[in-house]
Amino acid sequence: MTSNPTRHRTFRPAPRRPFPGERRPSPPAPRIVVVGGGFVGLTLARRLERRLRRGEAEVVLVDASPSMTYQPFLAEVAGGRIEARHVAVPLRTTLRGTRVLTGRATAVNHDQRRLHVTLPDGTTMGLDYDELVLAPGSVSRTQAVPGLAGHAIGFTTLADALRLRDAVLTRLALAADTEDVERRRAALAFVVVGGGYTGVEAMAELQDLARSTARRYPGLDTGELRFELVETDAEIMPELPSRLGAYTRARLAGSGITVRLKTQVTSMVDGLVELSDGERFRADTVVWAAGVRGNPLLARIGLPVDPRGRLRTRPTLQVDGVAHLWAAGDGAAVPDLAAAGPADVSAPMCGATAQHAVRQAKVLARNLLATLRGRDLVEYRHRDAGSVAGLGLHRGVARIYGVPLRGLPAWLLHRVYHLAMMPTWGRKERIVLDWTAALLGRRDLTAADLVPGGLAARTDARAEVPA
Repeated sequence: MTSNPTRHRTFRPAPRRPFPGERRPSPPAPRIVVVGGGFVGLTLARRLERRLRRGEAEVVLVDASPSMTYQPFLAEVAGGRIEARHVAVPLRTTLRGTRVLTGRATAVNHDQRRLHVTLPDGTTMGLDYDELVLAPGSVSRTQAVPGLAGHAIGFTTLADALRLRDAVLTRLALAADTEDVERRRAALAFVVVGGGYTGVEAMAELQDLARSTARRYPGLDTGELRFELVETDAEIMPELPSRLGAYTRARLAGSGITVRLKTQVTSMVDGLVELSDGERFRADTVVWAAGVRGNPLLARIGLPVDPRGRLRTRPTLQVDGVAHLWAAGDGAAVPDLAAAGPADVSAPMCGATAQHAVRQAKVLARNLLATLRGRDLVEYRHRDAGSVAGLGLHRGVARIYGVPLRGLPAWLLHRVYHLAMMPTWGRKERIVLDWTAALLGRRDLTAADLVPGGLAARTDARAEVPA
């Protein structure tokens, strides 16, 4: 990493009100407030806990959820291979040296250096800060598709994964009981919109779950199941080399999934799915995995954002034009210096991946410490290690430092990598036990009986909520 030539002046904390219920030290320690308890927030807070000197600074983490969800495992939660609670890391018990405030960040007053937070009971409070880190994550990127708001299931939260599992299990039960042929066809049709990693993994697990469950119903034939993967681009999982992408498409097609490229969903009113290629059919279950955008909080607070709603940052992870403000993760447009050539005028932006989020958090911790101690900042520069994706049990694809893998080796690497990335040993142990039980044929086929809701309702509900 390269050093920023600008050296910080001696840090002086701003005058501030004490945290509710705290005994105010004299003089008060600088306060670092982190919005978002996802990959960035959790990693950053843990690193600061280890590296801050006693009394050097106070760290406060604000998130609407009391736990961090390990999103790469959402597909396996939906597929019943992992218990939902085991991919949720409780923030308070994990962060012993950090004040965790459960609440929704709603506004920022840059001049007063104050964050406004709405608590679960609806009351609001002002939280003063010396340094503010915005890492609220992202929300589903929706489009103006008629019927989308009320019919589709998103795939960015733990609740989404449980809703998808519920949808599969309840639709199969309905299909087994109904005598209405059209109703049965709609119940047995499953559509995933979006051919990126999230959509492909969701489709693979959805198909495995539907087929294994259908075999338990004497009146159902797995040949009646319909699976449609719809992608607007010319390829699925475009981050992969073309040969791996072709392999993935062939594997999906070979397992009975129709892959529609250069195709858009134009309507899904009342469950009637209409595609741009003229195809029309009814499907009770539609998963919307067509990308994400920056949390709407970022656009509301008067900061520079890119077309995807992400905060524009410098390579040092400082927000452009605003002092004492930092950003990282899905909601930050961070220049990817490692991907830029020596003659590039401007670097591309880092992808919205857990890999970048975790590594940005580590650089961010270093720069916050440098700010406190009057030292030089460093720029974020990380060579992409590659990517891994599961395609169902014993199947996967991966690209690690340019080396392509597929099949069982890629699937094993996918599991090993994400298990290693999973925070806390307790969660790792529980996930291994879940995998073992699933391999022994004990996949969780219990419906959670969640209240159905549309994608727009869920997106709006968490529009201001750190992911």
